[in-house]
Amino acid sequence: MGQYFLGQIAGLATAVCWTVTAIVFEHAGRRVGSLVVNWIRLAIALIGFALLSLVRYGSLLPYGATTEMWIALMASGVAGLALGDLFLFEAFVMIGSRLSMLVYTSVPILTALLGWIFLGETMRPVEFAGMLLIISGIVLAVVFRTPPHGADRPNISLKTLLMGVLLALLGALGQAGGLVISKHAAPDFDAFSATYIRVIAGLAGFSIIIPVMRRIKRLFAAFSDSSAMRSIIIGAFFGPFLGISLGLFAAQATTAALSATLMALVPVFIIPPSVIIYKEKLGLMEIIGTVLAVAGTVVVFL
Repeated sequence: MGQYFLGQIAGLATAVCWTVTAIVFEHAGRRVGSLVVNWIRLAIALIGFALLSLVRYGSLLPYGATTEMWIALMASGVAGLALGDLFLFEAFVMIGSRLSMLVYTSVPILTALLGWIFLGETMRPVEFAGMLLIISGIVLAVVFRTPPHGADRPNISLKTLLMGVLLALLGALGQAGGLVISKHAAPDFDAFSATYIRVIAGLAGFSIIIPVMRRIKRLFAAFSDSSAMRSIIIGAFFGPFLGISLGLFAAQATTAALSATLMALVPVFIIPPSVIIYKEKLGLMEIIGTVLAVAGTVVVFL
């Protein structure tokens, strides 16, 4: 089994991990707030990475990384795990999740552009066609996920709308930039060790953001919420620990653009559990979007 194929599988596995994370973090975020969830999930992931590093290399710190890797991966962690998420969550507040996630579907395109500029990466025509199919399917799934009159913030001003779209776009740019920087900094470095460094930076970033946003009391209160903590622990494993590590491996083994496209399938992957667990009704356009995304995934693997 070739490395490239393994990278494609890892990209899909990342989307599955992030789907699990999205479900459990939605529950936790409603109880304790998204910023608090992000700090705790990164702290838990940090403990997991430290223990894994201790078992594998006998060191609690990331093993084998050069100073240049540390600097670049720390920058990647701040861009993708701290600022990217912060901008996206602020966009959720200003313009709602539906429109924010629609803008966020630009991540594969931005990743492809940055990968071409900074890494010299190109995509095969069949991969590009698959990418367009997947993005089209995701857009349909996101746009028609809420009822026709279900805009999250129907009466927002033009200024708020533009600011929210800009924040969502900055969130997408942070995610794309973080992935490209990671691959550039550590093209052959162990994905778990590289992600460990990114998580350190992300946690440091949120440790600054939490007091600035006046969430310290809520942070301490969250530890007494057993329901939220169970969800955060599950999400920490499937998100920053396993999911982000697999995502970096996917980028290392394939291209940053292809891996980002496969990872972006979360809005489609989340449809089946939403129907099964939450009994949500599935509309025709969501079905079409899902079919397009699946077809695009098949094309990518050709």
